[in-house]
Amino acid sequence: MKRLFCLLTLLLGLTASAQTENPVAAPEAIVTSGHARFTVLTPEMIRIQYSDKGLFEDRATFAVVNRRLPVPRFTTEERDGRLTIKTDAVTLSYKIGGTISSGAPNDEVLTIQFQLGGRTVTWYPGKDDALNLKGTTRTLDGQIGDNKRQEMENGLLSRAGWSIIDESPRTRRGDGSTTFAFDQRYDGIEWVAEPVDKDAIDWYFMGYGHQYKKALGDYIKIAGRQPMPPLYVLGYWYSKYQRYTSDEFMEIVNDVKRNQIPMDVMIFDMDWHTQGWTGWTWDRTAIPDPEGLIDWMHHNGLKVALNLHPADGVDDDEDHFAEVRDDMGMAKDTKVVPWNLSDPKFYHTMFNRIIRDRERQGVDFWWLDWQQNLTSKYVEGLGETFWCNHVFYNDMRLNRPNHRPLIFHRWGGLGSHRYPIGFSGDSFTTYGTLAWQPYFTATASNVCFGYWGHDLGGHQQTGANDPEIYLRWMQYGVFTPIFRTHATNWEGIERRIWKYENFPLLLETVRLRYALMPYIYTACRQAYDTGVSICRPLYYEWPEENNAYMFEDEYMFGDDILVAPVVTPGDATGKASRRTWLPAGKWFDVCRNRVVDGNTIFTDSYSQPEIPYFMRAGAVIVNNPPMLNLNTRPDRLIVKVVPGGDGSCQLYEDEGDTEGYKQGAFTTTRFSHQGSQLTIEPRQGRFEGMPQQRAYTVEFLGTDKPKGVSVNGQAQANGTWNYNEQTRVTTVYVPITACDKKVTVRIDR
Repeated sequence: MKRLFCLLTLLLGLTASAQTENPVAAPEAIVTSGHARFTVLTPEMIRIQYSDKGLFEDRATFAVVNRRLPVPRFTTEERDGRLTIKTDAVTLSYKIGGTISSGAPNDEVLTIQFQLGGRTVTWYPGKDDALNLKGTTRTLDGQIGDNKRQEMENGLLSRAGWSIIDESPRTRRGDGSTTFAFDQRYDGIEWVAEPVDKDAIDWYFMGYGHQYKKALGDYIKIAGRQPMPPLYVLGYWYSKYQRYTSDEFMEIVNDVKRNQIPMDVMIFDMDWHTQGWTGWTWDRTAIPDPEGLIDWMHHNGLKVALNLHPADGVDDDEDHFAEVRDDMGMAKDTKVVPWNLSDPKFYHTMFNRIIRDRERQGVDFWWLDWQQNLTSKYVEGLGETFWCNHVFYNDMRLNRPNHRPLIFHRWGGLGSHRYPIGFSGDSFTTYGTLAWQPYFTATASNVCFGYWGHDLGGHQQTGANDPEIYLRWMQYGVFTPIFRTHATNWEGIERRIWKYENFPLLLETVRLRYALMPYIYTACRQAYDTGVSICRPLYYEWPEENNAYMFEDEYMFGDDILVAPVVTPGDATGKASRRTWLPAGKWFDVCRNRVVDGNTIFTDSYSQPEIPYFMRAGAVIVNNPPMLNLNTRPDRLIVKVVPGGDGSCQLYEDEGDTEGYKQGAFTTTRFSHQGSQLTIEPRQGRFEGMPQQRAYTVEFLGTDKPKGVSVNGQAQANGTWNYNEQTRVTTVYVPITACDKKVTVRIDR
């Protein structure tokens, strides 16, 4: 049933995507009582507003951009001085004429009740959400172990069954900023505007109980979806803070090709430019021909991003300074044009004079490495991180319409999920740091921030390079949203995997990442449609299991893979021990090549080549064949049929780097198996450049040697299939077949 739901979700994607955002709720959903106003958005979600001035915000705000939802069924009643609003899920009671305020707990003026686990839960203003499951935080700069845990902001989900989205203008976000309204457009971008009443209360009560996935699905209806990143973003990135010359950049790429390492993205960190942290002008002593270098990268199948620290503005020795200064109407003796992205005039000239010039040189996307003041010098409370994300992302959306917009940036508070993807910052290379990142990454899904990219290997380290910890970080990285190695420029830190003695094992992590790409990309579409990110905590699936909350370094990677990464050093034999909880059901233990029963806690030891992950029994996992980048679409797919039950999956495909997926330019192919038969259904949908035919290599895992094999009812001769006694895998080679034709593959036991 779960997979049927996913199928319907994907097929309905066009309808869902085509819905326009409207911040003004349907009048029938609104109940006003004096200075209080309540908007019933879903049976579980009610907006609560209070304004002494009677001024209610109807514009979009940073976290909420759409309130025009189908009006759910509800009733209202006024009796004994109280207003009651009752939906199918919650009951709100308001003391007519009462003042709704934050601060001290108060259950006299306003309460909301709902049922959870057979008991009544009552919420009221000021109630402590001690069981909140958290969201994320702006950055992991300085992370050692779990020292960033206390900085985690509250998220949308709570074991208490309720949470509050607080869009009140006075409420501080995690970085000290506040929310604002969106109003007017400048160069096509919705612009920041002051709230109609800065002292107003603006809350969104979410009473979803433990229906965590439903809560996230309804959140993206009001907050906007997680856009899909371009396909290439999911591949391997090489990145290091180091002053590379053009020759050194090309040497890296040639080494990558020589060693047959798949790769898709090359980062130029801040030393691409002159000056210090902030700079806009190429350092031509290191990179004399930027256009030529970027063009060379493109011809070698790589996308290029440049690092920016924009806070210091534009100095008088930068390219285009005079034009920027004159456009801003500043005096001829001006030495610096300050950074003021809240000013539409500055945005217009900065982007048209400088940003556009670099993009014409071939820059594919920007890394916004904002580390300076957190709030604007010009608009009190405006978060620089959020506003940079909003402007840069939408500028790319409007000015590069043939590509998906993309920026690489830090979390700026609720609403940041609309601007993928995330850069988590400068952590330290310790096992404790590695051990906490699975929790951090999965928990960010609680605010739909599903694309954190970490410095695999850690950013700062002391001592010699440690091949083991680098390997374990890369193994974890395979099962994260973004697969990017990075480190600071301290002497001796090495991130070129081919320089390590365990390079063959490091290379296997990269190859596994690319093999899993069809599965990963399908999960990205699911995140767009449902709000459920690819890395998600176990309690999404098992909300009533305490172990789902306790084993926080385990997580689901998509629907069918549970990951329990090794995050501790090995012993004298090279093996590392870890304790794992497997939820109820049957699972295929990839390391042990066998089906195991769940509802158990066990300890196992893993050698360095081994990555503890478990496929849901009965799953079908679609893989790519070996490949060196994601620029070409393979004409063969590897289909892994997991034993232990019947199951199915949905393969999602689209153009890879256009916005067409939002208008229905995509295809889905259903793979299902029952007993000993795999069925590949005819492909549904279409997009430009889709393959017309492909071959399949079908791998039935964990099987005994079959008596025979048939494809489309025809018995297959030896050579068209084989059996490996050591791995217990039956492999069937299906020749090139039209994608609109049904294929059946059967093994006779």
